[in-house]
Amino acid sequence: MKISIGLYGTQAHQIALALIQGFNKHYTLFRETNRGAKARFEQGDWQGVHQAVRERIRFYEERVGETVARLCHEFDVAQLDDPGWQQVKLLYIGLLLNHKQPELAETFFNSVTTRILDRRYFHNDFIFVRPAISTEYIEAEDSPCYRSYYAHPEGLRGVIRQIVQDFGWEREFADLERDVNAVYLAVAAHLAGIPQREVNFQIQVLASAFYRNKGAYIIGKAINGQQEYPFAIPVLHDAQGRLYLDTILLDAWRISILFSLSRAYFMVDMEVPSGYVQFLRSIMPGKPRSELYTMLGLGKQGKTMFFRDLIYHLHHSEDNFIVAPGIPGLVMLVFTLPSFPYVFKLIKDQFGSSKNMDRATVKQKYMLVKQVDRVGRLADTLEFSNVALPRDRFAPELLEEIQRLAPSSLEMDGEQLIIRHLYIERRMEPLNLYLDKAERTGDQEGLVHAIREYGNAIRELAQANIFPGDMLWKNFGITRYGRVVFYDYDEIEYMTDTHFRAIPPAPDFETEMSGEVWYPVGPHDVFPEEFATFLLASPNIRRIFLQHHQDLLSPGFWQETQARLRAGHVEDFFPYPQCLRFSHPPDSPETGPAGTAR
Repeated sequence: MKISIGLYGTQAHQIALALIQGFNKHYTLFRETNRGAKARFEQGDWQGVHQAVRERIRFYEERVGETVARLCHEFDVAQLDDPGWQQVKLLYIGLLLNHKQPELAETFFNSVTTRILDRRYFHNDFIFVRPAISTEYIEAEDSPCYRSYYAHPEGLRGVIRQIVQDFGWEREFADLERDVNAVYLAVAAHLAGIPQREVNFQIQVLASAFYRNKGAYIIGKAINGQQEYPFAIPVLHDAQGRLYLDTILLDAWRISILFSLSRAYFMVDMEVPSGYVQFLRSIMPGKPRSELYTMLGLGKQGKTMFFRDLIYHLHHSEDNFIVAPGIPGLVMLVFTLPSFPYVFKLIKDQFGSSKNMDRATVKQKYMLVKQVDRVGRLADTLEFSNVALPRDRFAPELLEEIQRLAPSSLEMDGEQLIIRHLYIERRMEPLNLYLDKAERTGDQEGLVHAIREYGNAIRELAQANIFPGDMLWKNFGITRYGRVVFYDYDEIEYMTDTHFRAIPPAPDFETEMSGEVWYPVGPHDVFPEEFATFLLASPNIRRIFLQHHQDLLSPGFWQETQARLRAGHVEDFFPYPQCLRFSHPPDSPETGPAGTAR
């Protein structure tokens, strides 16, 4: 029998309190982990950094599970009817009026209630479909979201020094005056001179540093007259463990690359996350709020906002979901909405004969990608369950394809098509299509750049302890910034779990020419010499690849990389080109928007 709770009933209030207590516990643990990032950075505890990233990912689902169990045990909420849930929601909204993270708490409410109610949430009006509480002008109690700096007796150099010192790092700087001067000169060069100071001049800097991998980032903007100048300053350790400022990034698109979903999430101590997102949007207006929340480690909020953006887009567009361009995969069925810059991936019910794995293994591989340092070479994914989309927006060919290849993932519910499990990624041009076009049009420069990037992607993933497994061109994409990124994860492995071998010589000529394998092959054995067979059929591509990445075709590189990983070495990866670093000479050129050098 369904239980209805009288308006403002005591039990409804207790349920709302239990929900907000579950969220508050989650965010307390989240902030504690983020606060610890400063100590891990100062101590150079790079293994601890990666462990903290892995642990933080679990926090949300653990707290949701705890809260669901508490509500079911203490209040038997599974028997609560819709009017009762509506009353709980109203009381919950009241608890958010002075909350510092209301948007996150609303999403937590949705996560808990949809877990309890299973499929009923598609047809009710008591979850937070839209935000109920504004996140505008929320003031932090601990400290403001950003600090403001004005004219200094020592000029801009004095301001820069004060900004750095205010982060309170206890580890000493190798030469802060040298670095401050380097920042000043870089700003002057970028702006072709320091502009005259206007009456409203100020520099705003987010109060918490952004910690990731082996670096800390100072994020801010300068305001002078009608102009705003965004900047990001990476702070690193030198060989002696002292701190130094590595460069200053002064282009919004370069700063946007720091927040690419192909990189690991930041650790940032935020009392008011919406304030940080609002500030970041002021310097990266083209970056969706969903991606900013995700890059701040708030993945569930990122998913919530992404789905709201998708539904809004569907209401204001008319094109259909279609099968994504490119060679079909053996494990994933991929489709896209041409007017929306993402792809949607379903796990097929039956895999190709060469794929010896099951659905659970594929899901495990995708989770692994969230837990590792993606070093700008692995596309992040948003994972959804029970996604309701309008049936009439699916092209007939796509609907037929899903019903044929992934029927267990599909359910019809009136005018809605329910997809039980789905991955969503930023759309990129498949590398095989890019290379075909470059060869067809004679774009030799584009071809060389893409092949160099492809090899660099494989090399950097290996150094980050990731072996892609299936390295066919079709499993890589090229971004609008000309960067090659891997996005097919069903065969990835840790480098340290893989056995790289040389092909032993054949015992005789007849055996070698027979086409049969004459040597034993274990399940984790990889023979780099074989890569050339399926990658380098085109003579032009082969020549370029061998010029830049011949070492990837022999066991030496792979075995040496494994040895460094097993010794505990953590590689340096820079989300900006070497030529911008203060203390390093220019390296190989990189490509930015519209082919500009970066």
